[in-house]
Amino acid sequence: MHALIQGIILGVLTGGVYALMASGQTLIFGIMKVINLAQGAMVILAAYLAYQLFTSAGLDPFLAIPLTTVLMFGLGVGVEVAFLRPLGREDRTELSLLVTFAVALLIEGVISVTWNTSLRSINAGYANASWSLFGYQITVVRFWGFLLSLACLGALFLLLNRTKFGRAIRATVQNPESARLLGVEAPRVSALGFGLGAATAAAAGSVYGLLYPFNAGSHYDLISRLLSIVVLGGLGSVGGAVVAAVIVSTSSAIVAVAISPAWSEMTFFVIIILVLLIRPQGLFGVVGRGAI
Repeated sequence: MHALIQGIILGVLTGGVYALMASGQTLIFGIMKVINLAQGAMVILAAYLAYQLFTSAGLDPFLAIPLTTVLMFGLGVGVEVAFLRPLGREDRTELSLLVTFAVALLIEGVISVTWNTSLRSINAGYANASWSLFGYQITVVRFWGFLLSLACLGALFLLLNRTKFGRAIRATVQNPESARLLGVEAPRVSALGFGLGAATAAAAGSVYGLLYPFNAGSHYDLISRLLSIVVLGGLGSVGGAVVAAVIVSTSSAIVAVAISPAWSEMTFFVIIILVLLIRPQGLFGVVGRGAI
């Protein structure tokens, strides 16, 4: 029982970080109907940026987040304007798979040339530290990463529900034609929305670099997990992505403790298959257009 509870704690804390990554991806789909296969590569690029700032300037990875967020936001806007805006609306979803995968390969190539393909990790002094609470171990990085995710997701919720830009996003998601008639600049909303999705990758990248070794190809495994979370939660539902991230991460940790770590990777896909057999649109998705 002790090991099971320890696994649940680990899964919930890790799920918060995955929720932050996946929320940006599902936000992009909700706004643009673009399946962003470059989200994992953006997380890894952000991890490398945090790594470089830490090794070259001694800047703590958490303190580097504001800088990496700005850089990744600019990258996201540039990707939307240069590669996604020219796509036709009718076939955007299908073509976006090819375009964003090409962007992921481009980012991987840039990383390989700049930092080579060796495994890296951010070895901050607290990277392996943990606290003991009632006999359970709580890792410092996962705890602060979980709080960071809560803060970022809370800010994202306020942005979507309490600002004019957020209302424009939700209007674009629900009915793009009506939103355009009401004066919403869809191209501007799409560019800023994609930039916002990339910014969430930046925030999660620093935490990822503290938790796991990474190299240029790490995004392949990461994007498979993020796609599982997004589809499970419901395409276009940020809240669904958060819940799905916690479910799959906790389930994976429980399987690792109760059965074997070798089987924990299968948890993502077993859960998604079971849910989609019963509810094809995901836990919080709708049959029509996505809901933020």
